[in-house]
Order: sequence, then structure tokens, then C-alpha cells
Amino acid sequence: MANTRLTAPTVALFSIFLLAGCSEAPPDAPERIRAIKPYYVSEPAGGDVRRYSGTIAASDTSAMSFAVPGTVATVNVNQGEHVSAGQVLATLDPAPFELNVQGARSQLATAQANHDEKKLALDRQRQLYERGWVAKAALDQAVAAFDAAEGDLNLARSRLGTAERDLANTRLVAAFDGLIAERHVEPFEEVTVGTPIFQINSDGALEVDVSVPDSVIARLSVGAPVTVEVSTATGCGCAGRITEIGTESTAANTVSVTAALLESPRELLPGMSAEVSMVLSSILEARGYLVPLAAIAPGDEAAQGYIFKFDANAGVVRKVPVRGGEAVAENHVEVIEGVAAGDIIAVAGVSFLRDGQAVKLLGQ
Repeated sequence: MANTRLTAPTVALFSIFLLAGCSEAPPDAPERIRAIKPYYVSEPAGGDVRRYSGTIAASDTSAMSFAVPGTVATVNVNQGEHVSAGQVLATLDPAPFELNVQGARSQLATAQANHDEKKLALDRQRQLYERGWVAKAALDQAVAAFDAAEGDLNLARSRLGTAERDLANTRLVAAFDGLIAERHVEPFEEVTVGTPIFQINSDGALEVDVSVPDSVIARLSVGAPVTVEVSTATGCGCAGRITEIGTESTAANTVSVTAALLESPRELLPGMSAEVSMVLSSILEARGYLVPLAAIAPGDEAAQGYIFKFDANAGVVRKVPVRGGEAVAENHVEVIEGVAAGDIIAVAGVSFLRDGQAVKLLGQ
């Protein structure tokens, strides 16, 4: 058999191929999440936008008080603290209520013993009556005594339940996650039922309260979009929707309107002043919504044009076909298909976006 000799260059080349085959391909670099400039679709084509002053408020707020009177023993939280649902905020001195529970338990034990005694007596009288040893009057008397004992037993049980409930009510607990907006008491103060102890505002969910002239209230509707701007809170421009329209006009000829915010920056706090832009419906119903021209990507054979709509749940943009109308004002165009009030769309750099691309809103 002929001997095969590998030359040094051949061995070196073979080693290179072997190492190349064993090494793994470098991992793909993670895709950079692009920041998009958002536009909140709200203004109908042909609509009328008005601005009013408003005040930020918590969607859920609760004035916390004790359900029983007593002496404040502990106050566990201060104004400005965050609390969790079920957290003990303050307590009353439990000693008087514990004595009430002990007394109610003693009364229950006595009532139970009396009930058992009267039941045995009734059973005996019934047996004697059935055998003819006692008159019907004696049986009726035993029945009446037993019924009275049973009533006393039920009353004792009720009193014990009330005493135990009152003892439990010496602990004031938070009904929901939130922020202590106000604290009204200190330890050792005497409080009555309903005395305000704390004011709690719910975490996260905010709304804005606005007074709107009654002359235009008929042009607003529940569910209509609003834009809320707060100069002291970065990033608000916040979108919202009208949730409540008052039914009475005040002495100032205004009606109360409430709008829930769809997003709440951390800097946004109840009590802040806000400017609220509301869209008043026109006499002739608008067919579509005004969208910046910069948000429209060129169309093709399948569609007249496209927008990139932000999907907040998935953190991506969706390429959506749109159809335009005729109205154009200040670099805006009417879009009659493909957008709705409250949509968030990319308003710049749309030529660099693709369907399903991961994005974030500018400033987040």
C-alpha cells in the first residue's frame, strides 16, 4: 500500500477547516428598539377643538374612618406614603372591645347551658305526657320555656358576633393600593364613628375634572377623546376619554365633565392643574380624522397609503392600510378608513419602519 504524506501547508489548511466546522456561528445582535414620535388620533375632520382648564384627580379616592368609637392607639403611616390593600393603617385601643367579647362569650355559655337544660326538661315532659302521667298544660309550659331559652341563645350568639366584629373594626385597613393623601389624627386622640382618619388616592388610575360651558355641552359625548397637558409633568400630553358628563349647570353656567386618562406619567399627581383639549362635534358629522401628512407612508396596488399604528400591549407597530378623504389643513389630511379616536400612530420616520417592528414611544 502506498504511503500518503501530508505536507505542512496541507495540515495547516486542514486544521483551519476543522476549527471552522467546530466553532458556532456568532449570535445575532439584539434588535435595537426604535423610538417613535407618537401622534394621538383625536380630532375629527371638520370638528372643533376647544381648550379648558381642569384638575387632575384620582379615579378612586376614599375617606377612611373607624366604624367604632374609641381612643387611637397607633397610626402606622404618614401622609405621602404608598400603602397596599389590606395593610393596617391605624388601630384603636382594643381593651374595651376585648372585655365586651369576653362578656358576650360568658353570656353565650350561660344561654347555652339554660337551653340544654330546658331541652332535657321538654323531652321529659313530652315522654310523660305521651304516657298519660302529666296534663297538656305541663307540656305546653315546657315548650314555652324551651322556646324562650332558644331565643336567649340566639340573642347571645348575635351579641358575641357583634362584639367580635367591633373588636375587628379597631384595625383600620387599606381598601386598595394607593397613596395617603391626607392624615388627620395622632395617637391618643378620641374619635367617633365617621371621624376622618385618612384620605387615600388609588395608585395609577387618574382622571381630570373640567368645567365646560353649558352652551357647548350638547356637542360632547361619553367616550369622546381628549388630550390633557400638564406643564409641570414631563410627557403629558396624555390621551384620555370622557367618562362622565354632568346633568346640571352651575351658577357659573358650566357643567362638570370627567375624563379618564389612558396613561399616567409618574410625575402626574392629583391636584395638578391641566389644560384639556376637547373635540366638539360639528353640525355636520365628520367622516374621518385628521392625521399628519408625515404619518402617511406611500401606498401601493393594495392600498392608497399606510400608517404605522402602535400596539401598546405587544410593544410593536402594525402597518395598517388607510384611505384618505378631501380635507387638508395645516399639513394634516383627512383619513376616513384605518384609524379611530384614541389610536397612537408614528408621525416621523415611517419609511424606516416595518410591520411588527419593536418600538417604544419617544420619551419613555
